[in-house]
Amino acid sequence: MIKRLPLIALLSFLPLGPLGAQPYPARSITIVVPVSAGGPTDAIARTIAERMTVSLGQPVIVENVTGAAGNIGVRRVAQAAPDGYTIGIGLTSTHVFNGAIYSLPFDLVKDFEPIGLVATNPQMIVSKNGVPAKNLQELIAWLKANPGAATMATIGPGSPAHISAVLFENLTGVRFRFVPYRGGAPGMHDLLAGQIDLMIPQPSLALPQLRAGLIRAYAVTSDKRLPSAPEVPSVDEAGAPGLHIAIWHGLWAPKGTPKQIVAKLNGALIEALADPKVRQRFAAMGQEIPPPEQLTPQALADLQKAEIKKWWPIIKAANIKVD
Repeated sequence: MIKRLPLIALLSFLPLGPLGAQPYPARSITIVVPVSAGGPTDAIARTIAERMTVSLGQPVIVENVTGAAGNIGVRRVAQAAPDGYTIGIGLTSTHVFNGAIYSLPFDLVKDFEPIGLVATNPQMIVSKNGVPAKNLQELIAWLKANPGAATMATIGPGSPAHISAVLFENLTGVRFRFVPYRGGAPGMHDLLAGQIDLMIPQPSLALPQLRAGLIRAYAVTSDKRLPSAPEVPSVDEAGAPGLHIAIWHGLWAPKGTPKQIVAKLNGALIEALADPKVRQRFAAMGQEIPPPEQLTPQALADLQKAEIKKWWPIIKAANIKVD
C-alpha cells in the first residue's frame, strides 16, 4: 500500500518558482550617486530616496561613489546585478557629456535601463560682488576689454559648469582662465572669498548666496526665467541669446533589469515627485519637475539620445578633453 503524504509535505518537494519568490522589493535599495555629497545631485537623490522608501516599503539608501567625473559611480551601476537593488542617479554630464570626452568601459545607452526623469534646471551665470559689471551686457564688455584676465570656476573637463562656460566663450567672443575644482561647493567657496571671478553653477548652489547678497547673478541659461528666481533674466533677455543649457537628472537601472521592477521603481519615483514636500524642496533648489508625459522610462531614453545627438558634436568641435 502506498502511504499518502500530507499536502504540506508534497508541496515541500516542489521546486521554487514565481510563487515561491519574494515580491520586489524584499530588502533595501541603493541609489548610487556618482558625485560627492553636499551638491545638487546628492540633495536631489536624498530627497527622492526618502519619499520612495514610503512607496516601496523598504529603505532606499543613498551611496556616494565618486571619481573620474562620475564615471566610477556610473560603472558601479552598469556592473551591478540587474535585480533592482542597485540603481543610479545621473545627470547631463555623467550620461551625455562624458561619452564625448572619456573612453568609457560601458555604453551610456546600451548598458542601462532608464527608470525616469527626475528634475531639470538651467545654470546661472554669477560673479563675485567685486566684478564691476552690473548686468550681462556690461559683463561681456568687461570681459572683452580684459581678455583672459577673469577666472572661471569649473568642476573639471566636461562638467556642466565647464560646458556652459565654453559655450559662453564661443557665443560672445570672450575668454576666461578656467580654474577646475573637485566640486561645486569648493568653487562657490572661492567665489565668495573673492579668489575666483565667475562661475556658472546650478541654481541650488547659487540661490542661497544670491539671496544673502553675497554674489551677483546675471542670467539663467534658458529662454525663460526660473520660477524660483524670477528677478534673474534669461540669457535671451540679458544679452547672450542661444546660450541654452539645461541640467537634468534621471534614474537608471542596470541593463536587463526586469520590466516589472523598472515599472515599480518608476511608479515610486512618480509618487515621490507628486509629493508636496518633495516639490517644495525641489522649488527651493531651483529644480523644475517635468510634466507627467516626460516621466516615463521611454521619455528618459528619448531625451538622453536627443541630448547625445545635440551635445557630442559641440563638445568635440570645442576640443574639450581630459588633461
